[in-house]
Amino acid sequence: MPEPARRRVAILATGGTIAGQPGTGGRGYRAGALGIDALAGAVPGLGALADLRAEQVANVGSQAVTIPIWLRLAERIRELLAEGQADGIVVTHGTDTLEETAYFLSLVLPWSRPIVLTGAMRPAGTPGADGPANLLDAVALAADPAAAGRGPLVVMNGAIHGARDVRKISASALCAFASPNRGPLGIVDRGQAFWHMPPSPAGGLAPQPGTLAHGLPRVDIVCAYADSPADVVPWLVERGCRGIVLAGVGGGNAGDDLLAALARAVRAGVAVVRASRCGSGRVARNVEIDDDALGFIAAGDLTPQKARILLALALLGGKTGPGLQRCFDHH
Repeated sequence: MPEPARRRVAILATGGTIAGQPGTGGRGYRAGALGIDALAGAVPGLGALADLRAEQVANVGSQAVTIPIWLRLAERIRELLAEGQADGIVVTHGTDTLEETAYFLSLVLPWSRPIVLTGAMRPAGTPGADGPANLLDAVALAADPAAAGRGPLVVMNGAIHGARDVRKISASALCAFASPNRGPLGIVDRGQAFWHMPPSPAGGLAPQPGTLAHGLPRVDIVCAYADSPADVVPWLVERGCRGIVLAGVGGGNAGDDLLAALARAVRAGVAVVRASRCGSGRVARNVEIDDDALGFIAAGDLTPQKARILLALALLGGKTGPGLQRCFDHH
């Protein structure tokens, strides 16, 4: 019998620590210093996992990732999959905003084939660099048909996370990513994925082709803290903000002045979502705050940064009022 065809995996690079190089004199490092060819060429055994093609989509630290980069990345992935040029996709990315890019991609791309994001906590060329192992795991995962139907995945330090639930929980440790509310989806061990749960039937928002061409509506995040001021809210409204996410204390709460300012923003036509700045748990509707009366949306267990992405895409799709809450309840 003929041997099965090798899987084809496209690696799309955006920079980050995984492509970083140490600074002069051993001080610090520069993110995105290496191109994808040098990065992939330094990983022994990578080419044995799949037929690879590599492209540089961007080369920045992930703190500098912008919505135009998201759109460019999503469009390139869509092209590769639609044209049958890849059976799976790997995205190398800085870790600081990796969870946001993963969640954006999960909402705008089909889940029919594996899409895997990875990065590194230690730059290439330093002792104990974790990038090569993470890239090896990511390619193995993207080449695995069982990784399809789960949406974009994040693999770091051997753990597989779903885009919706993953978050960065450490600024410096190798085990920097977790999924606090639901746990990881599985692990990669010696090039093989072992799954803790089956694929999810849920999908993304699937925006119509062309709707993303002009970017996303402006949505901002306002953080609550002890004695936090309220004057930032009208400032954002005056500048054309279409939505505001409250990174609230506890269950998405804030002081009276800030809540009142957010309620006025709703009356001015701005969508307001309550999320929590805590690392886990969920924001429930109509508990301490009368969301029905004030016109707020409860984010559930989405982090503020992911609630911002979902709100922007929902507004782009024409969702308003109760339709926004239903969108958050579903996604």
